[in-house]
Amino acid sequence: MKFYDALQMDPSVLKRKISVCDTKQEKIYYWIAMAVRSVLIVAFAIVFISLLARVFGTDNTPLAVALFCMMLGIRFVNFEYCIGDSLIALAAVLAILVLAPSAAMVLPPLFLIPLHFAAFFALVYMTAQRPEMGNGGLYSFAYIYLTGNPVVGEALIRRGLMALVGYLICGAILFAKHRHQHKTTRFHHVIRKLDLSAPVYLWQFRMALGVSLVLSAGQVFHVERFMWMGFACASLLSEYPYSGSTAIRFRQRIVGAVAGCCAFFVLYQVTPEAFHPLMGPLGGLCLGFCTDYRYKTAMNCFGALMLGTGIYGLQGAVILRIVDTLLGATFGLVFAAAFHRLAAVRLLPAPEEE
Repeated sequence: MKFYDALQMDPSVLKRKISVCDTKQEKIYYWIAMAVRSVLIVAFAIVFISLLARVFGTDNTPLAVALFCMMLGIRFVNFEYCIGDSLIALAAVLAILVLAPSAAMVLPPLFLIPLHFAAFFALVYMTAQRPEMGNGGLYSFAYIYLTGNPVVGEALIRRGLMALVGYLICGAILFAKHRHQHKTTRFHHVIRKLDLSAPVYLWQFRMALGVSLVLSAGQVFHVERFMWMGFACASLLSEYPYSGSTAIRFRQRIVGAVAGCCAFFVLYQVTPEAFHPLMGPLGGLCLGFCTDYRYKTAMNCFGALMLGTGIYGLQGAVILRIVDTLLGATFGLVFAAAFHRLAAVRLLPAPEEE
């Protein structure tokens, strides 16, 4: 296998190849590929995000992060319908990501749930016809992150301009990689298939309702860093195939968050101050080797806590991360169970009698 081809592979695929290698040399080859892949992604992320933030303002860094993630994902996963409609959908997705968080910032609390539900459902419906491919988690992350970092006025105009640049980049990648796929499938064909008794649409509906409720609660009750609640809740609800129980994911999320926060706390205390700005990139590098959900959750804490420490201090950021994660994951666990019981009565087809 060419080294370039190995760099394109997910860590889970590379680790499977390592497990079946016959020689030590082959194992080292794939470990090196995994390491180089991780370094390149982090380096490119730093350059890409820093460049956009410098041009459009640091207050719009969250959108730069979202665009970077979209750019990586859209290379491999399309929207499951023709390229023309997909490009229109991509424009709609970016418009939602720019406008909905700012609208939520100024709307009365009564309108928050309908706004978040409509925006979030539109996102996952347009982008995640096959949730197992990961688009649900990608675009839910972008929406929650931007909802936690809204802008208004002149900064909103700059955010719109950044979104336009992001559309040109992501649209070009989408066209180059996927223009020959799903040529006969139009978006209106997807709309006609909507059936809430089907697992994929039930999953989309549950995701949208659960995330809209937890985000609205966080905003209404002025929870500090409420987007961390949203991440935890969305992570539980994004698991696919659809299931009424998220208990395993709940435990993994809590264990991963606590472990990541503790590791960050210890490293922050024992390392020199000059090393502290590198904690976020370190988490990103380690993330490139992770395939287990718990370890991914732990490594994701590093970037979040690096930013949070500058606002709340080390101890405050660590405690807040754990508390918000516990609140969001607990809500997701209870909501998933309650939703499934209601869906079993109202939406899921009754089992056939033998």
